[in-house]
Amino acid sequence: MSVTTTTGRPGPLRALRDPRTLRALRFTVLLALVLVFLMPVYVLVVTSFKSLQEADPSTAWNLPRDWSLEGWSAAWESLRPGLENSVKIAVSGSLIAAVLGSLNGYVLSKWRFPGADAVFTLFLFGMFIPYQAVMIPLAGLLTDMELVGTIRGLVLAHVVYGIPICTLIFRNYYVTIPDELIEAARVDGAGMLRTYASIVLPVSAPAFAVTLIWQFTSLWNDFLFAVFLGAPDSWPVTVMLNNTAGSGAVAVQYNQQMASALLASLPTLLVYLLLGRFFMRGLMAGALKG
Repeated sequence: MSVTTTTGRPGPLRALRDPRTLRALRFTVLLALVLVFLMPVYVLVVTSFKSLQEADPSTAWNLPRDWSLEGWSAAWESLRPGLENSVKIAVSGSLIAAVLGSLNGYVLSKWRFPGADAVFTLFLFGMFIPYQAVMIPLAGLLTDMELVGTIRGLVLAHVVYGIPICTLIFRNYYVTIPDELIEAARVDGAGMLRTYASIVLPVSAPAFAVTLIWQFTSLWNDFLFAVFLGAPDSWPVTVMLNNTAGSGAVAVQYNQQMASALLASLPTLLVYLLLGRFFMRGLMAGALKG
């Protein structure tokens, strides 16, 4: 039974089935969700460009009367050491964990040995151990190694915790590589490392993209390891940002705090904006190949 109006036009039910109407409705809903998501970002940006006298919660939605870089300058001065430490920790920790995860995934997927499944299960078990469960023994271990309170100690802790997820990603990706390629390399006399360098590593870019982005984000946003195992000289930007939030003794410096939050989040935001498509391609490559 068709639904039409007396003028012969389609009724509301039929109009909703129109592809153009559905597309416009979907676009409207998505646009509304984007606006809701960007509202806090708008407040962050406009407040960061206000002067200390103008930055006030009652005028958070107002544009600055006089655009000022006072908050950004103060934020940069207070966060610069933490940003440098975060770059050292995130970049080195991501690279080391990705390389070790690649080697582990290659051995567990292409060079089978007795007990390989049990070893892989133990790697996966490491993903579910919470930080808090090992914090005290880990601090004792780093103290014995004279690494507590240092950037090297933080990198080591993050690498150990990053190996399980990196191994899982690479192992699932390498399973999709045809075994015939590995066997052909063996027939030609290539050993384990030569096969890895000549056959496996050149096709590993998607998996490396996923693990590097994942690890960089995790290391950059870490707070618990940093505050528990670090020291003022090795504190990353997350700890510095937390200290900035409580630094206003007389008046809360909202402009500096907002600028600090933006500075601390810009690197991970840029990573996802520039490399996000590689992240999705890497995930889909591991899921669909073979």
